[in-house]
Amino acid sequence: MEDVKVVAPPKHTQEWYHLSVEKVLEKLGSTKHGLTQHQVAEHQKKYGTNELPQEAPTSLLALFLRQFQSSLTYILLIAAGISLAIGEHVDSYVIFAAVVVNVVVGFFQEYKAQKALASLKKIVTQEVWVIRDHQERKIPSKELVPGDVIVLSAGDKVTADGRLIESEHLKINEAALTGESEAVEKVERVLEGDLIVADQHNMAFSGTIVTEGHGRLVVTAIGITTEIGKIAVLVKHTHEVRTPLQERLDSFSRKLGLIVLLLSGFLFGIGVLHEYSATEMFIIAVAVAVAAIPEGLVVEVTVILAIGMQRILKKGSLVRKLVAAETLGSTNVICVDKTGTITVGEMRVVHIATESHNGVLGKKDTNAKHLEHGVFEIKRLNQIAVYCNNAVVASAEAEKTTEEEELRAQVVVGSPTERAILLSAIDGDFTEADLHEMRPRIDEVPFDSSKKFMATLNTWTKKQHSAYFKGAPEKILTMCAYYQLGRTTKKMSPKKRKELLGLYENLSGQGLRLLAGAYKGVDADVTTFDELPDYSQGAVFVGFWGIKDPLRPDAEETIAQTKNAGIRTIIITGDNRYTALAIARELGFKPTQDEIIDGNDLAGISDAELARLVKRVIIFSRTTPSDKLRIVSALQKNGDVVAMTGDGVNDAPALARADIGVALGSGTDVAKETADLVLLDNNFSTIVSAVREGRVIYDNIRKVILYLLANSFTEISIIVVGMLAGWPLPILATQVLWINLVTDGFPDLALTLEPEESEIMNESPRKRNDSILDFERKFLIGFISIITSVTTLGLFYLIWKTTGDIDRARTITFTAVGVESLLYVFSVRSLRHSIFETNFFSNQWLIVAVIGGFLVQFVGIYVPFFQSFLRTVPLGISDWALILFACLWIIGLIEIMKHYFIAQRRQSRSLASA
Repeated sequence: MEDVKVVAPPKHTQEWYHLSVEKVLEKLGSTKHGLTQHQVAEHQKKYGTNELPQEAPTSLLALFLRQFQSSLTYILLIAAGISLAIGEHVDSYVIFAAVVVNVVVGFFQEYKAQKALASLKKIVTQEVWVIRDHQERKIPSKELVPGDVIVLSAGDKVTADGRLIESEHLKINEAALTGESEAVEKVERVLEGDLIVADQHNMAFSGTIVTEGHGRLVVTAIGITTEIGKIAVLVKHTHEVRTPLQERLDSFSRKLGLIVLLLSGFLFGIGVLHEYSATEMFIIAVAVAVAAIPEGLVVEVTVILAIGMQRILKKGSLVRKLVAAETLGSTNVICVDKTGTITVGEMRVVHIATESHNGVLGKKDTNAKHLEHGVFEIKRLNQIAVYCNNAVVASAEAEKTTEEEELRAQVVVGSPTERAILLSAIDGDFTEADLHEMRPRIDEVPFDSSKKFMATLNTWTKKQHSAYFKGAPEKILTMCAYYQLGRTTKKMSPKKRKELLGLYENLSGQGLRLLAGAYKGVDADVTTFDELPDYSQGAVFVGFWGIKDPLRPDAEETIAQTKNAGIRTIIITGDNRYTALAIARELGFKPTQDEIIDGNDLAGISDAELARLVKRVIIFSRTTPSDKLRIVSALQKNGDVVAMTGDGVNDAPALARADIGVALGSGTDVAKETADLVLLDNNFSTIVSAVREGRVIYDNIRKVILYLLANSFTEISIIVVGMLAGWPLPILATQVLWINLVTDGFPDLALTLEPEESEIMNESPRKRNDSILDFERKFLIGFISIITSVTTLGLFYLIWKTTGDIDRARTITFTAVGVESLLYVFSVRSLRHSIFETNFFSNQWLIVAVIGGFLVQFVGIYVPFFQSFLRTVPLGISDWALILFACLWIIGLIEIMKHYFIAQRRQSRSLASA
């Protein structure tokens, strides 16, 4: 495999987060009131437009030509050309037809995948509010230039990189760029130190989304100089590796081509030495080459991959490239991006703790229903979640079947945390009627990092208003003089406060982000918090919300299944090591500190050292896009076949570099365009189905190769031995092509439809450098070709010498080779089980194919037109009896040899498990 050269992306010439707002504006020639129109024109000439270079879709011509990129296809084209040159037109036409079928099938499968991916993309023209000439105006985002001042509000998508010059409770979700699901609170102050993107809290970056608050930023980078632009450069300069199947098939094709060349040259030389004419020997050498090359293989491999693509699509995944359909079956390492892949990609309340209830609370949870106290406490906490919340409830177009589904679908704007607790209230039976009864908010104290809480003042009754609080538990607990117990309140003692702090620390240690909720009653004549100097004291503590980006429901089982299949999982995330560690433990891992590496430490680790470390590390935290790329490359240097999952822009370089990149259907367009496999249903467990199908694909390819090569080498042996013995050719080149493409063509195709064998997911993955044919299959190819050719040559010699009828002898040879292969296909369809243990009807197409093969063989023997074409004569009952006896003899010997290998494998497994 080629060495990887990771190309560094362009860097900003200035670390803007180190500079004050005034200094940034000065360097950019701007002010807080924005640029003038004259300055904009100058900057556009200097910096260009705010666009990334668009990758043109693969043209139909390029897609068509890509189907020819196979050594075996080249060999077939050369053989067809030579056949045409020496006048063997029928042979050349048949070979050309095989190539055309392969190209057409491959082209249409990849074209369909390309069109399907295009339908997933949504083309949206982004517009932004900017300040120019002291006035706010809306412009297309591509017209932004450095120095422009952008106005940001909740729900806006940031379309350029910039330094924040104003920030009013501003929070931005940077998951697409950093992988962190929690929205980042933004500041204006100068930051010190050498900070990664995720820690530059006074900057905003293109591709991220404002979830809360408002602010202004001055543009510092556009287009390819943004952080997303840097990632685009990484993707562009990331060399895609050839898939293991491509490597194995090319290696196999080169070896086969060399064998054919040497064998044909050997025969040509022997013939000339025996004083045969050079022209005659050249024709015979070409005939041997035609016999040796399994013309149907390129078609069968393409059909197997196409069928695999369709099977994978039915299970919820889109394969973009034909050869990638098999790659997951070869995968032995899956690098999973945490956020949005093994987790759901959004913050949710997964735990609620009140005085009478401590546990998970969901829609169907009845854990606290029989406890009157717990029910009331949770309802009170839900009230706080609804009233002390700035998440926006808006209308939605989606069809809903229940009131709760309607509410869930309508919560569309808000910080991840506020959205999570509001959805928790809806899950906790807080109905639309409750929302309609909401008391108006008359005042608010916004959350900020210094106070660490948010407060709202709401009307309640004619005599009393309610103040609601939510925030950091350690802060809320200091504000509370009471705690809720059922419908009553109790005095908060120092012991109780310590107990609640202990609960908070315990839940935090489980990887949860904790928020606390409290309330207090105030007189109805109070209309603002300013009228209550001590408004934050004397509150009633209600409970905690435990929030996190939870695992997908199927994630733990999926990881267990991949482990059982011999596939190692590595977690790569932009989150901190503690969050990553908590997720890993939920998945069933028990990592030690030596098995976790932080992205901040990767810069000091050489590529050689990293290649050594990736053999044991389970978690990489706080990683950047270039870190992920290095990790994947290091694994590949060790010979691993790597799958990388991701959904964000930050995952794109690693997705491109991996042997197979896997993107979620809900992921960014960049991730989907870069990936080889797109999980349309966002279901992580679909990966296991794709792995299974990939293994079935590879298994079936090996079955077809075993079957075709056993046939081809049988035909070669018959021709070579006949020539060396000085006999007339026992079988003609046209007859060989008939068997390869017509008689055996049906079983070839039927083998592509073989169902999976039950043991396939219990076997270890193949190594990258493993040959497509292991020792057992190579031995069986030789064994089958020897016993079949010896048996068939015996029949030829017997008939030729006893009757002197060379046409009858050749017809028996032609028929015996065809019928033998039609019957022993039932032996080679499984090397894990005896022919007597396999379900004869599990592949009904194979039965139909064998019957069809017999029919076309009869046509070749008994139809006058084909008799002339193939130079055959009709056979009698005695001839058929000889042929069928020979077939049973051959199948019996194959089964004896299979039994030996099956027994050897069982013994090896027993010793390994002992």
